[in-house]
Amino acid sequence: MNRIKDVLKEKGISQAWLAKKLEKSYNTINEYVRNVRQPRIEDLYRIAKILDVNAKDLLNEE
Repeated sequence: MNRIKDVLKEKGISQAWLAKKLEKSYNTINEYVRNVRQPRIEDLYRIAKILDVNAKDLLNEE
């Protein structure tokens, strides 16, 4: 499980903006946000860098 949705909300960033920055489809980002699908570790680190957070902040401890 990830916290991408929470971090996007905290920072006021849209899924569409993140999708553009990652060069991924909106549907892919939406699946990450809904925890239907998990990003590859490389993508998780890219998301963290784009959102200016630590990669650990994007993960739940569950």
